[in-house]
Amino acid sequence: MIDHSEVGPRVKLAFERESVVANVDDLVPLRMLRPGTKDTKKYLQIVRSIRAIGLVELPVITPDPNTSGRYFLLDGQLRIEALKDLGITEVECIISTDDEAYTYNKKVNRIVPVQEHRMIIRAVERGVSEAQIAEALGWEITSVRRRSRMLDGVCTEATELLKDSPCAMLVFDILRKMVPLRQVEAAELMLGQNNFSAGFARALLAATSENQLAERKNTQSNGSSTVTSEQIARMERELVNLQSQTKSFEETYGVDNLHLTVAKGYIGKLLSNTRVVRWLSQNRHEYLSEFQAIMEIQSIGSTKTTAE
Repeated sequence: MIDHSEVGPRVKLAFERESVVANVDDLVPLRMLRPGTKDTKKYLQIVRSIRAIGLVELPVITPDPNTSGRYFLLDGQLRIEALKDLGITEVECIISTDDEAYTYNKKVNRIVPVQEHRMIIRAVERGVSEAQIAEALGWEITSVRRRSRMLDGVCTEATELLKDSPCAMLVFDILRKMVPLRQVEAAELMLGQNNFSAGFARALLAATSENQLAERKNTQSNGSSTVTSEQIARMERELVNLQSQTKSFEETYGVDNLHLTVAKGYIGKLLSNTRVVRWLSQNRHEYLSEFQAIMEIQSIGSTKTTAE
């Protein structure tokens, strides 16, 4: 029998056990909505999704200790804005026991194309039509069909290697032109270089020998191939040159990356304090917007953001 007195203090729950229905006008966001946000593809997709199937993920709020009935919005600002635009006045919310907003927006896993493909396949298997999926996500029905067939012709081993990678659909179209063994080699090279762009995949395809192609390249009427041996040799030289340039940055990259990571972490800690965010919003709007832009960087050295 376990002696609970020796187990130590119990883990504090991150959320209240019961959700609450709140008025959307009583939810106070902790960040400013950037100009043009409502014109983005992501926002329009959220609006279409709510209109088609309702709210899937509940917003996260925490009570305002100074005003009864008012809440701080920790996660779900775009969803709340979409509800307002759709004329919906009340929303069911999850109540957080902490008032920090950093975890919900930054420490989450973003959906990648392979997982997106599997979700579409599972939805179709459960009876959801392609038209319903397209309407909910704001896509053309041809786009849904293309995503559902994205992995056709790609071997299981290559798919497993790239299942958590941000590969564009075009990358899988390119891999499909290779034999399974070469697909695995290409996937390993993309992982090794941390480069999942379509351009890099095309370079790997161009460097693939004829006997490793799924379909042999047709010879043009003038007898020349699409890619000549000279072009392949030049590409190999450029890859070697690129690798040597990459190594020249390795000496300072670690220290620079550490400094930037520490600075980003410190800013994140500041923005997790509602009083600091409130003061910046009231007194230093320009600082707050820049700090938020820094926190939206998914990795040091990348400017692409996907945060809501």
